[in-house]
Amino acid sequence: MANSSSISHFLLLPLADTRQLQLLNFCLFLGISLTALLANGLIISAIACSHLLHTPMFFFLLNLALTDLGSICTTVPKAMHNSLWNTRNISYIGCVAQLFLVVFFLGSELALLTIMCYDRYVSICKPLHYGTLLGSRACAHMAAAAWASGFLYYSLLHTANTFSLPLCQGNALSQFFCEIHTSSSSPAHTPSSGNL
Repeated sequence: MANSSSISHFLLLPLADTRQLQLLNFCLFLGISLTALLANGLIISAIACSHLLHTPMFFFLLNLALTDLGSICTTVPKAMHNSLWNTRNISYIGCVAQLFLVVFFLGSELALLTIMCYDRYVSICKPLHYGTLLGSRACAHMAAAAWASGFLYYSLLHTANTFSLPLCQGNALSQFFCEIHTSSSSPAHTPSSGNL
C-alpha cells in the first residue's frame, strides 16, 4: 500500500475544544514565538556585529540560535494556523516536511550541544591548547558536521524510514504536530498514522 495514494492528509490533535480556548492558544503561541524570534534574533545580530564575540563559544551559540529559530518556525506557525482557523488538517507532504525539519533542527541542536560541551571541556581542562584545538577551521568543520549529521542521520534517515512503512491506523494523529512517536508498550512497533 503506497502511503501517498492512501492518505492525502492527517488530522492533528486539537489544542482546545472551545473556540475561546483556541483563540487564547493562538495568542499565547504568537506571544511566545515572537519572544523566541526576538531573543534569537538579538543573539544572532549581537554575535555577528561584535568582533569581541567572534570566539568558538559564541560561534556555536550562533549556530544553536539558528537551530532554535528553525525549530520554532517549523511547528508553531501550523499550530497557530490551526488554532486561528479552527482546523486540524495537515497535508501528507506538509507532515513529511514538518517531520523532516523538526528532526533536522533537533538533531543538529543535539550535535551542537555536544560540541559546545567539548568546547567548554577544552577551555577548562586544556586552556593552553585551546587555540590549537578549537581554531576557526576546526570550529567550522565541527559546525558543518553537526548540521550534516542532523540532515543525513537524523532527518533523512528517520523521515524516509517512517514514511516508507504502511500507515494502517487511519489519518488521525494523537499529537499536536508531526513527529516520530515511540511507544514503550509495544516492542514490535510499526509506525502508523497515529504514531508519527
